[in-house]
Amino acid sequence: MRRSIKANFIAGLVVLLPLFLTIWLLWKLFLLIDGILNDSVRLLLGNVLNIHFFRTHDIPGLGFIVLIVLLFFAGLIARNIVGRQVVGVANRIMARIPLANKIYNAINQIAQAFLTGKREVFQKAVLVEYPRKSMYSIGFYTQDTHGPVQDALPEDVISIFLPSTPNPTTGFLLFVPKSDVIPLNLSVEEALKLVISGGAIVPSSPISGGRTPPKITQEPDMESQPAPAGSDPP
Repeated sequence: MRRSIKANFIAGLVVLLPLFLTIWLLWKLFLLIDGILNDSVRLLLGNVLNIHFFRTHDIPGLGFIVLIVLLFFAGLIARNIVGRQVVGVANRIMARIPLANKIYNAINQIAQAFLTGKREVFQKAVLVEYPRKSMYSIGFYTQDTHGPVQDALPEDVISIFLPSTPNPTTGFLLFVPKSDVIPLNLSVEEALKLVISGGAIVPSSPISGGRTPPKITQEPDMESQPAPAGSDPP
């Protein structure tokens, strides 16, 4: 009886805790954004434009609504020719400000990678041997390496972004030989869920046949049969 009560309690906790924490975090984020913009909007409309209503009444959600409107019109402006020129000028100005340019470029690149949905950023999920031999990590293929990095290496390499857990916005850039990269039968979204959860959320899609695959050491079109367990390879 006690075991059943404990199991029911734990099951309820597992079901309700993520829901409550998600709602709580979203509510706190809403209050933070709304609080910052709400005061600014009320100051503008009440004092600058001399609208008495906004000086005497607090309107919950006003700041959040203003943020949505600002984001919409900022995106609308940025998508036309004049807006793109303004954005380009702003980027050049930020690039000349010490320290601020580093922060701005990092945030801008993260936003481009995770918000724009450009497939050329993270093209596919892969496995690479990292941090040592026979230990595998999930990475994301970004592009075929070219330029000074490729010119300095004797073999053909590709660029792999290796995310950290549980925050995939930080990680390492690896230049890995193509023959050492193992493709995964996972979408980028499924692989990100696996990384963020620390391996707790395992996608239903099989990972290269359902097992951690060995490193490819020969051409894929060559016919070979696996050697019996315990025997030496030919």
